[in-house]
Amino acid sequence: MSRLALITGGTRGIGAAISKAFKKNGYEVVVSYAHNDNAAESFTKETGIKAYKWDVSDLKQCEKGIEDIAKDLKRHPDILINNAGITKDSMLHKMPEEYWHDVLKTNLDSCFNMSRSVIRYMREAGFGRIVSISSINAQNGQVGQTNYSAAKAGMLGFTKSLARETASKGITVNAIAPGYMKTEMTDAVPRDVMEAIIAQIPVRRLGRPEEIARTVLFLASDDAGFITGETISVNGGHHME
Repeated sequence: MSRLALITGGTRGIGAAISKAFKKNGYEVVVSYAHNDNAAESFTKETGIKAYKWDVSDLKQCEKGIEDIAKDLKRHPDILINNAGITKDSMLHKMPEEYWHDVLKTNLDSCFNMSRSVIRYMREAGFGRIVSISSINAQNGQVGQTNYSAAKAGMLGFTKSLARETASKGITVNAIAPGYMKTEMTDAVPRDVMEAIIAQIPVRRLGRPEEIARTVLFLASDDAGFITGETISVNGGHHME
């Protein structure tokens, strides 16, 4: 039986690329999304991958979502990809309080909510893979993104601690820190701003969502069974530890 992968925020952008890569490589795949019904319907029509709607910032909804999947497929996910995220940018001295809380809840609390909802089943099975999609801005910081950078940096500490808790149970927990990728979000950036960003990237281009997907696939595979608690940077050399 193929393993079951769940990708949050899996109907668009990097999440969609990850979802398609898992299916192409023989995994059973489901995704979650929060808002855009039209995008989810189009994604399912294109790929045949079922999309479940819930808010990853709400623990009860996450728990119900996992049980809905188990009811439909008669199994729980073996692989969790924490990909869902939002941005609400503002300089800190102007940032509304709700911008801070909304971004922390969706980007960081979701890692607790989703991992908490599947970890018992992974422990019982003696196998699991959890991969969280962080950001170069967790490592570098970014003007106007104290909320986003703090949330994405929090994911890295979460990853290390959970990796220590679960390693003896056959569960690995890792993070990926993408650099600037060609997505709908970067397509909306003014051309002169994007040219300035690309000039700072040694490989002189934006990354492709498929490049993140290939890294996720590796971390989810048996070949990566001795890798846990790590953050893998995929950024074209834009940030080097």
